[in-house]
Amino acid sequence: METSLNLRTRHDSGKGIARKLRRAGRVPGVIYGGGEKPVPVSMEAHEALRLFQSISVENTILDLMVDEHEAERALVREVQAHPYRTELLHVDFLRVRRGVAIEVNIPVHVIGVPVGVREGGILEHVVHDITVKCIPSKIPAAIEVEVTQLDTGDVLRAGDLEMPEGVENLVDPDQAVCAVVAPRGPEPGEEEIDEEAVDVDGMPDEDGAEEEEAGGAED
Repeated sequence: METSLNLRTRHDSGKGIARKLRRAGRVPGVIYGGGEKPVPVSMEAHEALRLFQSISVENTILDLMVDEHEAERALVREVQAHPYRTELLHVDFLRVRRGVAIEVNIPVHVIGVPVGVREGGILEHVVHDITVKCIPSKIPAAIEVEVTQLDTGDVLRAGDLEMPEGVENLVDPDQAVCAVVAPRGPEPGEEEIDEEAVDVDGMPDEDGAEEEEAGGAED
């Protein structure tokens, strides 16, 4: 997916300048990579927020119109947002070039219910994204993992993932992606309730009561 965003270059940097930009309704950012020098920029806050709320920010290629010059293609590398206000604080863009491979993180989506889970096991999703290398036009939205055939004790590793054509998996092939494990038993030290000694109200049964009365009489 490709879309566009208007930017302006900025010649000053620092926390004070960033605060002034935000007060003026703009968000500071930077464009880097591609063998060129980093370029500090800023963008209109409402335009950027509206754009990032309407797309999947990760791995979306943007046409950045810097100072109304020819568009520069880039990926959104990092978005810093305010912890509790709907406000962007800073955005990093990574330059991309047509036909030049780059490294990106791709989410891993699990599909299906494993056989082992149907029989009482637990699916553990260990890795939620993987690093791949490909040209920008080949960046997949996600890597889908079919887990239906996994039984209890089975492990699906990074080397087992089917990659789209032109996409190289950079993760250690032995890295576990997901596994089906047996349900965990009681934690050590947990005591089981003696159902024979306690009735439904949690009171001692008749034998227990008689022993208690006898003990009281002796006192």
